[in-house]
This record gives sequence, C-alpha cells and structure tokens, in this order.
Amino acid sequence: MKRLYAAFISIALLLWAAAAAAQGAKTIENHQDFGDYRVTYSVFNSDFISPEIARHYNLVRADDRAFVNISVSKKGETKGASAGVSGNATNLIQQSRSLEFQEIRDQDAVYYLAPFRFDHEENLTFNIDLVLPDGSTQELTFRRQLHKN
Repeated sequence: MKRLYAAFISIALLLWAAAAAAQGAKTIENHQDFGDYRVTYSVFNSDFISPEIARHYNLVRADDRAFVNISVSKKGETKGASAGVSGNATNLIQQSRSLEFQEIRDQDAVYYLAPFRFDHEENLTFNIDLVLPDGSTQELTFRRQLHKN
C-alpha cells in the first residue's frame, strides 16, 4: 500500500511540475499594434527562401545568413502598406550590426527584408525604427535565438 501511495504522489508531482512548466512557457509574439496599424515581424534562415525567389529578388542564401521580415498593414486588412523601416541587431555582448531593408512587392503584399549574418545559437535583439503610413514614428524591439540548419 505504501508503494502505491508513493507512486501516486510521484505521478501527481510530475503532473504538477509539467503543468507549472506549461504555464511558464512563453508564446513567441510575431506582431505589435500601433494605433490603426499592425506590424508583423519574423526572422528566418535564408534557406527558407527558394533558390528561384532568391535569384528573382537578388537575395543571398547561405548557412550563416538569415532575414528579418517586417510588414505593415491597416488593422483588419490583408493588403500591405508602404512604410519606412530601418534598424539594427545587437548580440548579448552589445555588438551591433545595421540592418539594410529592401522593399519587396508581390501583388497586394508589401514587406521589408533585411539580410544579416549570424553565429550558431546567437541571441539577437532587433531594434526596428518605423515610419508608419500615417507619418507617426514607432519603435519595435524583439529578441530571437538563431540556429544554423
């Protein structure tokens, strides 16, 4: 009976720990709202882009390269909007690299890509300066850890 009780307590503690860990898990945000506008952002390895698309837009694909992707749209709309986008990426020892954004237009989509090099498992903080279509200026900051494929 003592073994059964000990097993029950062990399982209960394990389930409690799993539930606590799940509650502590963070959802990775991928957008931020500024007034009437939604700014959506992502970071992805360059090999996510097909070779054909990379050639079409003159984008470099390599194991140590990634892109920051920024798009701006009016809330509730899917059509992209033009914006001013600039920024930098800073690592954990405060080394900063400038991000040079290129506007990409594809039918109703308008988005901004900035290529950069990274080290495996590098943690970067992205500081993005925006000029929204209404002329307001906003700052967007987010952090990502990058991995080579």
